[in-house]
Amino acid sequence: MKSILLLLSAILLFSCNKKIRPYQDIDNTTSFVYQPQEAKDLMEKHCYTCHSPTAAEEEGRIAPPFVAIKARYIDKEGYNRAEFIKAISEFVANPTDDNALLYGAVRKFGVMPKQVFPDSATVKIAAFMYDYKVQAPTWFQEHWQGHGNSGWEQSGKEFVAVAKDKTYEDIGLEYALGTKKILGKNLMGTIQKKGTIEAMAFCNVQAIPLTDSMSVNYHATIKRVSDKNRNPNNKANAEELIYIKKFKKDLVANIDSKPVIVEKGDKVHFYYPIPTNAMCLQCHGTAENIRPEVQMKIKGLYPNDLATGYSENEVRGIWSIVFDKK
Repeated sequence: MKSILLLLSAILLFSCNKKIRPYQDIDNTTSFVYQPQEAKDLMEKHCYTCHSPTAAEEEGRIAPPFVAIKARYIDKEGYNRAEFIKAISEFVANPTDDNALLYGAVRKFGVMPKQVFPDSATVKIAAFMYDYKVQAPTWFQEHWQGHGNSGWEQSGKEFVAVAKDKTYEDIGLEYALGTKKILGKNLMGTIQKKGTIEAMAFCNVQAIPLTDSMSVNYHATIKRVSDKNRNPNNKANAEELIYIKKFKKDLVANIDSKPVIVEKGDKVHFYYPIPTNAMCLQCHGTAENIRPEVQMKIKGLYPNDLATGYSENEVRGIWSIVFDKK
């Protein structure tokens, strides 16, 4: 389904004609400077829900891994650093499926929905992808060599992370992004294989149980709440409404929202935004976005639904997580 694929598979789309190098007049270097650890964190936070480096080749995968992007753009097509960074940044800003370099992946997964990222985030991620080796699935080497690319090795330096103690922010993000990954993988897979209406049924039955299972896994209380809830169990309380309002202001200002950490006794309360993208609008958009049969399904499952009327890049709700102090 063409509306599906997430973050950065649109990178795969530029030109399938090897003779066309849209940035061939750019110098081989760029003056752009970034912090590798920050870029890696951005990549994992914004991209790995879909571009997982650990998902199987077939089952459970909803977008190609980043190493596939590198292999095609850099090692096969020969994009230099400036070309690679510019191509990714511009394409993510306006993804289409008109031209596809990895057209097989596009046919399989569709095109990522257009999203708005914090200032310079995609540039930092692209630079990190070019400069450093990214985690590759265990199956990728054999897969790539099976396409006639014998003797291939991923380009880039080895990234060595600086050891540090986890902060409460790090722990909360781990819990939020881990749960997002499980929910996103199941939801996207359902949409791709069975369509939007079946995805609605999945959310109705499985979303809260899956979230609860991650609460058990992390020994925490994990919730997704909203000021415009669909399920009554996801209604935000008074304190959560304060943080929803804050994150909405951040998004309008194009600020990369930092988690809110509130310590209460021996507990840590963690809050973090859940923004919309084009895919969300299939079920949470306006009447123009939501097909009539989907609207009927929503009314049947959620007679008191409030969770429609959104546009792209709005705060639909937040993660509200409580865990013990370490």
